[in-house]
Amino acid sequence: MTVTMLMFCPTCANVLVVEEGQNCYRFACNTCPYVQNISQKMSSRKYPKLKEVDDVLGGAAAWENVDSTEETCPKCEHNRAYFMQIQTRSADEPMTTFYKCCNPECAHRWRE
Repeated sequence: MTVTMLMFCPTCANVLVVEEGQNCYRFACNTCPYVQNISQKMSSRKYPKLKEVDDVLGGAAAWENVDSTEETCPKCEHNRAYFMQIQTRSADEPMTTFYKCCNPECAHRWRE
């Protein structure tokens, strides 16, 4: 797998392109006359720090005092599920119903 790395011009901060020179490849700027020969393999890895995701349903505590209804779980076919309704879109749209299987061994979650 080949991953492309972006290099930036130290003069004008534009992205450098790789072009074929006389005897080697080189980085070149399309905006200014900056050129740098590539004499060795260049590689580095930088993994972005991911943001922490908020549980929009309120986490495990949100399911503590909810009602249950007759709804078949699509995973284990249990015939009962907890449910809650949340307005996830604009006010003129219907509410979204979230379900959690009442079978403690399954606890599958889905929405409708």
